Amino acid sequence: MLTFDFDRLDIAPGMKAIDIGAGLGRHSFELYRRGADVIAFDMSESDMAEVGEMFAAMAVEGQAPAQAKAQAVVGDASALPYPDDHFDLVIMSEILEHVPADLSVIDEAVRVTRPGGRVIVSVPRAWPERICWAFSTEYHTVPGGHVRIYSRAELVAKLEAAGLRLDGEGGAHALHAPYWWLRTALGDHHPIADAWHRMLVWDLMKAPWPTRTAERLLDPVMGKSINLYLTKP
Repeated sequence: MLTFDFDRLDIAPGMKAIDIGAGLGRHSFELYRRGADVIAFDMSESDMAEVGEMFAAMAVEGQAPAQAKAQAVVGDASALPYPDDHFDLVIMSEILEHVPADLSVIDEAVRVTRPGGRVIVSVPRAWPERICWAFSTEYHTVPGGHVRIYSRAELVAKLEAAGLRLDGEGGAHALHAPYWWLRTALGDHHPIADAWHRMLVWDLMKAPWPTRTAERLLDPVMGKSINLYLTKP
């Protein structure tokens, strides 16, 4: 399940990319499939071990071009172990809402991006996120949970202040917003929330036109994530 439109990124063989806060690697895997030299970067050792195993399996199965490189690295996003102007593409998907020192992470992402390189960012959209916070205190107080709700204007201002230029934006995962409302209001395993989750899995596997069309129409207004596409001048 991809949050970004990868067709907008002009990914070419040999492109250097880093997925900061990669989690279980969904965006890293797509970069690798498209031929980028990708680093999945995250503080979770267990997640990076799993991502590394998947990279190896993809290489064996020929799911990525033979010349592409992929690596899973454990580390701190506020102190990236890479030189200035190193990457052509930097991804930060659903990470900034988790970190107290968001400006440090943004500054590091910009530092390692080469002039002319791209930075793409996603965070939860403000108004669906506020509903989740209203329904459940635990949702945003668990260790590693969300520590802030960004308005679009606040996020854009922070990214532009760090030296980036906004080129485009979008939304994603509109059908996931009601699932999280149900889950925070009714509980993790309430039958209604579980039923909605089964629908999301079915939609992911089958991609039927009614749900795909509905989500495409709803994404700009209630997509669970807002996506920003930026360039380092």
